Amino acid sequence: MDDFRRITELWHRIDVTLRDLPLGLVILAASLLMEPYGTGTQLGALPTRPLDSLAVVAAAMQCLPLALRRRWPIVCLTVVFLGFSLDQLRGYHLFAGTTLPIALLSTAAHLERYRRTTAVVFSVAFVPLAVVIWLLEPGYPPAEFVIFYLALAFVWGIGSWLRSTRLAEAEHRRRVAAETRAAERTRIARELHDVVTHHVTAMVVQTEAARYLTASPDRLDQTLTAVTDTGRRAITDLRHLLDLLNPDHGTEARTPSRGEVSTLVEQTRQAGQPVEFAEEGTAAQSGGSAELVAYRVVQEALTNALKYANGSRTAVRVHHSEQEITVEVRTDGSGSKTASPGGSGRGLAGLRERVDILGGDFSAGREGGGGFTVRARIPAGNPS
Repeated sequence: MDDFRRITELWHRIDVTLRDLPLGLVILAASLLMEPYGTGTQLGALPTRPLDSLAVVAAAMQCLPLALRRRWPIVCLTVVFLGFSLDQLRGYHLFAGTTLPIALLSTAAHLERYRRTTAVVFSVAFVPLAVVIWLLEPGYPPAEFVIFYLALAFVWGIGSWLRSTRLAEAEHRRRVAAETRAAERTRIARELHDVVTHHVTAMVVQTEAARYLTASPDRLDQTLTAVTDTGRRAITDLRHLLDLLNPDHGTEARTPSRGEVSTLVEQTRQAGQPVEFAEEGTAAQSGGSAELVAYRVVQEALTNALKYANGSRTAVRVHHSEQEITVEVRTDGSGSKTASPGGSGRGLAGLRERVDILGGDFSAGREGGGGFTVRARIPAGNPS
């Protein structure tokens, strides 16, 4: 199978003219060697005559231009038609006459411009050929010429259909590629939002707190250390995201381990947010994308708590089961705001899309007393 694939690849690397030439050579050889002569295409009732030097010219004119049938289809059709006319008017009736429908089919399938003009010109050119052949042998029924022309028109129609099908397939591939690129850009935007927003928000909050700790060197050093650690985590996450953009890197996203959620909670606590955390249950054998989405839900909810309710009591509950992961993050809203509440909304909207893709449920909204709750139910067992 590998050898066949290699041979196929090598064949397709050859110039299209050289790939099309063997067909013409095979038909040319058959035309010159076939016995008895005159068993090819016959238009009209002219008697068949033996081969001579002009018959070889007529055969070559009909067969060799097939090498150009995809690169220069009009040239191919023109020369083939002239060779066919010579063949029929001289009465050779060569097997090479079968190249006319091949040239027509190829022209209809591969010609990009002047398609209608080409069809009209060919139709007009066929009329004097039929008239001359009929005048040379008037006993031939005129209806036979009409049937022959309709057969050629049918071949042209098949070529046009093949071209339309090919263009439709190409358009479908372009559309799929565009949709894939758009989906990948959306995924990257979500990852960037989740990584950058959370870490930078934590660093901003920690830096703001450091302003008021100049009189307490120990706490100031602890806060600056937390800022440094947060920056390092941001760099690590960004490097992983950039690795995903590298074409030589695998395309699978990193799945956070169970302990990373607690690390995320601890980072938020270092930023000054009081967070209660509970993680229960046994995770599914293959949590897959569910683990990553659950991690992002907690990350986005804690980021919003830091931005819009700094210092508010926050409770994080994560429950694992074989069927699903449930996440709930409550913030009571008693703290102070460190950022304008008019965010882009991209974070929560992105989370809702992620959860919906996995067939889960997502909700986020205010509750009585000014608190805010984020809930998500994420089916487990999805592949990464």
